[in-house]
Amino acid sequence: MSRVLKERIESVEKIAKSIYKMTVKSEYISVNSRPGQFVNVKCCEGLNALLRRPISICSADVERGTFDIVFQVKGIGTEYLSQKSAGSEVDLIGPLGKPFHISRQYKRIAVVGGGIGIFPLLYLLREMKDADKSAFLGFRSSDYVVLTDEFEAASDRLSISTDDGSVGYKGIDTDLLEKDIAERGFDIIYTCGPMPMLRKVKDIAERAGIKCQVSLEQRMGCGIGACLVCACKTGKPDNWEYSHVCKDGPVFWSDEVILDD
Repeated sequence: MSRVLKERIESVEKIAKSIYKMTVKSEYISVNSRPGQFVNVKCCEGLNALLRRPISICSADVERGTFDIVFQVKGIGTEYLSQKSAGSEVDLIGPLGKPFHISRQYKRIAVVGGGIGIFPLLYLLREMKDADKSAFLGFRSSDYVVLTDEFEAASDRLSISTDDGSVGYKGIDTDLLEKDIAERGFDIIYTCGPMPMLRKVKDIAERAGIKCQVSLEQRMGCGIGACLVCACKTGKPDNWEYSHVCKDGPVFWSDEVILDD
């Protein structure tokens, strides 16, 4: 069950161009969160950034009673959030949303992340301790490549691509996924990132007959399903309805969500 919490920030660190990692002391979130869930963060007081910002939980440490979020500065809200300091408080609601489906029956898994969509996938990899794990991460350029050491430690194989070829493979990470499917095969694919990448991963998984879960990145208002800001289509192309990314997701089975532009 989610709660409204005011928790202490342990650290705020800039880890790449416009990207920050924040560690928050919260025994409740660390114990009750699951990979794929998020927190809805109040970035500042006053009216400058009225709406909370949904940010995926990147990792949780039950022993220390902490959790990490990683976010990119994209507007005034996340700009305010990046300026917070260790020892100050952060107002948040969480954990929120439907998590990834984790099962011991999945012996070979792949995670496919693009840009800021990689962060919930790290939490997932760390929780799936018994599986053989392949990670495919895509970034715009070397300026935005983050958490590679953490992903390497959490997976058995790590493949990195950049649009400009400044790090790893020049191109998109779904190219690397297709090559590995032909050689290795997977029981399930988990993915989070920009919509064109999600559609490509969904198509690859369907053609290969592999289960797939997608985590949608979406603007939100309330974060609890009371508004329609984060509506998405679920069902079949000829028989669909609106669902809420915040409450019914953000994780969906790929065959139950319609990935529109």
